[in-house]
Amino acid sequence: MKGVLLVNLGSPDSTDPKDVKKYLDEFLMDPRVIDVPYWLRAFLVKGIILNTRPKKSAEAYQRIWWKEGSPLIVISARLQQKIQEKTTVPIALAMRYGSMTLKKGLQELVDKGVDDVLVIPLYPQFAMATTETIDVKVDELKKEFFPQLQITSLPAFFHKPEYIEVLSKSISEKLEHVDYEHLLFSYHGVPERHIRKSDITKSHCKIDQSCCVTPSPAHQFCYRHQCLKTTDLVAKKLNLQPGTFSTSFQSRLGFDPWLQPYTDRTIERMGLNGTKKMAIVTPAFVSDCLETLEEIAMEGEEIFHEAGGKEFTVIPCLNDRDDWVEVLTGWIDSWRITDLKTAIATH
Repeated sequence: MKGVLLVNLGSPDSTDPKDVKKYLDEFLMDPRVIDVPYWLRAFLVKGIILNTRPKKSAEAYQRIWWKEGSPLIVISARLQQKIQEKTTVPIALAMRYGSMTLKKGLQELVDKGVDDVLVIPLYPQFAMATTETIDVKVDELKKEFFPQLQITSLPAFFHKPEYIEVLSKSISEKLEHVDYEHLLFSYHGVPERHIRKSDITKSHCKIDQSCCVTPSPAHQFCYRHQCLKTTDLVAKKLNLQPGTFSTSFQSRLGFDPWLQPYTDRTIERMGLNGTKKMAIVTPAFVSDCLETLEEIAMEGEEIFHEAGGKEFTVIPCLNDRDDWVEVLTGWIDSWRITDLKTAIATH
């Protein structure tokens, strides 16, 4: 029997600093998030970050927390329910970090008689710290607890026409009645070393102006290439003119070089350079979360206004849009009916 496991990042159980600290501990101690030797990661996370960051992060969560709970969890649950209403296969929901564990999600499907699972990491672009850590953890759980399960993971869908169509539509609908001068595509940032580590050719990725547009097998796992490709495909779909849009990366941590340009500095620069009306979309996320609702919609707007900007339009993530539900349901049904990975994973 087939079943589907939707997987997103996760969230603290509450905005209490203790719950936030517990969540950050699990998240930041993941070797694919902070990819340094264990002793150094433990020193940085347990010795420094967890003694300073939980209170500040708790305050940020408090700014965006809904009465139903974490926006990311609530939205993901709504998405799960809508998909379940449209397909006959069981749909479970899990988070990579936090109390809604991958093990619980897999066990829920097993308890329903499922022995063939399609794991859907809810990330359009592949990255070590998102898709890869989910795939690795699921594989570990399969070996230890669920050896009987057959598992297929949905590859990155950053370029799939149906995804680009829905994303473009969500942007055009929001901007239809908005006067803006520039549209910024802001993606979650990752350290530059993650790009090089994900390079299966071990030589292609230079993180310059040419490697991401030069065909290579490395692009299958290159986060930077996939982000730039998403921007390019949407820009073509919406007929955006050169100079009216750009790409940036948000949420850097530490002092190592991360993908550039940085979103906060880009927003500030645009305001200082005279841009009065800008819009921003966050295509690395399919569900609104702390990074979109607080870092972009609140902090980003503050930066823009302080730099002289006037109107700051934030485009919501796809969340539980009906057309996005239809896309996911279509991929699931193709997998269910055909038994072919190519039905959902054509590159």
